[in-house]
Amino acid sequence: MLVTEVRVGDNASSLGFSVFKPSVVVGPVRHEVEEVAYVVSGSGELQLDDEAVPFREGDALHIPAHVWHAVANTGDTDVVMVFGFPYPDYPPTERR
Repeated sequence: MLVTEVRVGDNASSLGFSVFKPSVVVGPVRHEVEEVAYVVSGSGELQLDDEAVPFREGDALHIPAHVWHAVANTGDTDVVMVFGFPYPDYPPTERR
């Protein structure tokens, strides 16, 4: 996380980034608030509930609040993704 209430203070939103190695599939999570993401590099699949959405470098993604989601790197290079929340820190999150 790059922008949080601890690092900035008085912020209403947060910003972070993730790096997913080739063949990595993260476990499903869901947040109390929506999430937006920008794919800086790489390609993969965003798994939303029962739907798989392919993504690649330059794509913007929207994940509604309370939707189970996971990232799968289906390419040969790292996926670098910048993400943000309308919440001052990493929001309350459930994990499966």
